[in-house]
Amino acid sequence: MIRAAVLPAVNATLELREIDLPQPGPGQVRVRLAAAGVCHSDLSLSNGTLRQPVPAVLGHEGAGTVTAVGDGVTSHAPGDRVVLNWAPSCGACHYCGLGEPWLCANAMAGAAVPYARTADGQDLYPGLSSAVFAEETVVSAHAALPVPDGVPLTDAALLGCAVLTGYGAIHHAARVREGESVAVFGVGGVGLAVIQAARIAGAGHVVAVDVAPGKEELARKSGATEFLVSAPDTAKRIRKLTGGHGADVAVECVGRAATIRAAWDSTRRGGRTTVVGIGGKEEQVSFSALEIFHFGRTLSGCVYGNCDPARDLPVLAEHIRAGRLDLAGMVTDRIGLDGIPAAFDAMLAGRGGRALVIF
Repeated sequence: MIRAAVLPAVNATLELREIDLPQPGPGQVRVRLAAAGVCHSDLSLSNGTLRQPVPAVLGHEGAGTVTAVGDGVTSHAPGDRVVLNWAPSCGACHYCGLGEPWLCANAMAGAAVPYARTADGQDLYPGLSSAVFAEETVVSAHAALPVPDGVPLTDAALLGCAVLTGYGAIHHAARVREGESVAVFGVGGVGLAVIQAARIAGAGHVVAVDVAPGKEELARKSGATEFLVSAPDTAKRIRKLTGGHGADVAVECVGRAATIRAAWDSTRRGGRTTVVGIGGKEEQVSFSALEIFHFGRTLSGCVYGNCDPARDLPVLAEHIRAGRLDLAGMVTDRIGLDGIPAAFDAMLAGRGGRALVIF
């Protein structure tokens, strides 16, 4: 039996429980978690914005040590340090065949299959196939990637979602070029990673926007050159900061219609607006046909930073070792499993950066 934070039903409060976690089956590994990040996507799973069978153990941003491997697993051994990939690609579907593993049609298949049981025998589902809000988890061997040398195991948890997403949004989705201006809407865990990635890419102006004035210090430490508190005239102020034209790139990390619209409005003619935030179906964004023609902007979604973790993790590790990427600086709260509900409340209130569960 292990301890886990269990979501008993959609919109319910997480409950600390003892659960029965089986040994890994064929093609699986068991991982003892060192740390798990609390991501806004976990909040979206808990409140029904994203679908997730329940009861479930949420959490998808984690790193730890392999303790056991199932039959047929030769890629891992007990003692290996791994970071979890919550969207492992199958390598066989249409999108994988196109070289777009972040869109894999089968990446989420594991989330619909029970992986453990409660003490009274009820099936439990793994949030985003990972279930890292627990002392240990069992995942597909394909979902466990080696932690690069020189990266502390607890910090490595952030590589599993926030950092890959933020880095990819800049380098793969928006393809920021040296000297370009970037506006980042939302200074949470992913937003901080976006800001750092923009700095690494050599962006000129990096304008961070958030509803909370207290986020300014975090944003500037990550590489923002300007900070704005969100207001109805945010787009106008960004244009003023960028020579009257607007930002070359705007990255939206909130997932709200109003913020997506503000990011679009702050982008220059011919610029790129990239949406990273995950919003609900009720968040509807409107554009006129004339403005789409006139501004010539590109609006694109971004799934998991359009990343291939096996390809991108070594690149990120080199940035970490060189001191260009600061993982610890993204973390504002180090908590236990019992602190996750408060971390959810902090996200809803717009407080802090990344909360990290330390085991």
